[in-house]
Amino acid sequence: MKVNIKKDQAANKYIEVDIGSYDLIANPILNKGRSFSTTERESLKLRGLVPIETLTLDTEVDKSYHILKQKVNDLDRHIYLRTLQDCNETLFYALVSRHIEELMPLIYTPTVGQACQQFSQIYQRPRGIFISFPDRDHIDEILECSHFDDSEVIVVSDGGRILGLGDLGACGMGIPIGKLSIYTACAGIPPHKTLPIILDAGTNNETLLQDPQYLGWRNRRIDDKEYDEFVEKFIRAIKKRFPNILLQWEDFAQANALKLLKRYQEQLCSFNDDIQGTAATVVGALLSATKASNIALPQHKIVIVGAGSAGVGISNLISEAMIDLGVERKNARANIFLVDRSGLITDNVERFDFQEPFVKPLVSLAGWKIANNTNISLLETVTNARATIMIGVCAQAGIFTRAIIEQLAVNCVRPIIFPLSNPTTKAEAHPHDILSWTKGKALVGTGSPFPADPENNTRRIDQINNCYIFPGMGLGIRAVNGKQVTDQMFLVAAKALADISPAKNDPYANLLPPLKEIRKISHHIAIAVAKEIVRTELTDMENLDTAKIIALIDNYMWKPCYLPYRKKT
Repeated sequence: MKVNIKKDQAANKYIEVDIGSYDLIANPILNKGRSFSTTERESLKLRGLVPIETLTLDTEVDKSYHILKQKVNDLDRHIYLRTLQDCNETLFYALVSRHIEELMPLIYTPTVGQACQQFSQIYQRPRGIFISFPDRDHIDEILECSHFDDSEVIVVSDGGRILGLGDLGACGMGIPIGKLSIYTACAGIPPHKTLPIILDAGTNNETLLQDPQYLGWRNRRIDDKEYDEFVEKFIRAIKKRFPNILLQWEDFAQANALKLLKRYQEQLCSFNDDIQGTAATVVGALLSATKASNIALPQHKIVIVGAGSAGVGISNLISEAMIDLGVERKNARANIFLVDRSGLITDNVERFDFQEPFVKPLVSLAGWKIANNTNISLLETVTNARATIMIGVCAQAGIFTRAIIEQLAVNCVRPIIFPLSNPTTKAEAHPHDILSWTKGKALVGTGSPFPADPENNTRRIDQINNCYIFPGMGLGIRAVNGKQVTDQMFLVAAKALADISPAKNDPYANLLPPLKEIRKISHHIAIAVAKEIVRTELTDMENLDTAKIIALIDNYMWKPCYLPYRKKT
């Protein structure tokens, strides 16, 4: 929808509205709850439609937080927050911003996983767009709705691989909704400029297909040519309706994720957060951790457990980070060992083309002590490669065993261990166990939030959360009207994140800044990304120096506050 923000003669901002009465209070972008002024109630025909006593936004936040705390479990809290968002977006984001560290796990991981599993049951009000395969010839018509006119950032999923939970079909809509909420909460992307979309291509989840309440297209998932043509029709319609959109691909199954990214990343401004955003956050944390370990990144041996699109994406960006430090590409790749369910990926096992750069020739493993050549285990890989870094993106809970962790601690004084799979139940190891098994020496980062280390309550467990990267990326891109997202931008973002790491000056401090500083972090990353866009001439804006870039970013960032309303004349 169009939000007409204007300035009066004294340069004070106000919003010009052309609706009133119930239409206004039913609009979550414009609704102010009980905070409409007396003048607004008179001019906008709200008298009697809201209680007579006026509350401030701060009072409304306090009231909403009190209600939230009365809920008995995290799913109920998630549902309450989503309901609040559907009624009053400004209040929702004011609440989230004030309690960002506490509420982030409720609006996204890990609670969003459970919310997606039960999305059909908790669905209440329309939000975003469900584009189902039977409607594939009507996508232009679907996108015509004037409510979407201001859209500048889209998150789209087909529900094919939701977190570590698998195929959830149209119930995966919780992911685009949650991701866009993070864009706004963490980087100030205006909520009326965001649009969540689910491409409902069916589902192979038998539980959903048999569920009478399932809200998606009740059909097995299409694939191959049908699927490709469906996505192509979607992209054509998006380019026609939103030629300057930033589109984020999210939670697509491995078979489609890399394929779609490569096919469309130069056709429109788009990226895949699972592949590129995760990689950038990991590399940012790694650059911080390697400084704390007193071993430069090119000197580490790195095992990536989970050789899908996310694992390979991480491997690629780590390689680029090493190359940026002066290492030859082949040597950078030689330091990385990909492990999947069949063990180390060598030229003696079946593999995918996208894994090829990191395949280890068996001849290069001469001298390794292994049981056989066709299933080199994780422990054997860690031991023989003398690994010092281990990153998990395989969604196999407990795969980082005590024996493996202790071997890493033998290989170096301060091993770097990141069990990143979401939700919490899928984590490769519990961070407290890792710290216990390494006598507190390991540098640990997780994908989901965990409580502080009980042996050192002053130090939180670093959550290597993509929210450290993608909101700032989006802010930088939109502020300077970026035309394309490049891999180099993610390396720039990772280096910017590492540059503000607490561990930069204290090897025993946290690897990442606290989440309560996320708006400052996003602002910092947005500047770095916008500079890269300008450097590579991927914007039609001219003469942008640092001061102008910062001004554009500051002007773009939305803040959850109530502006005065004036009736359009």
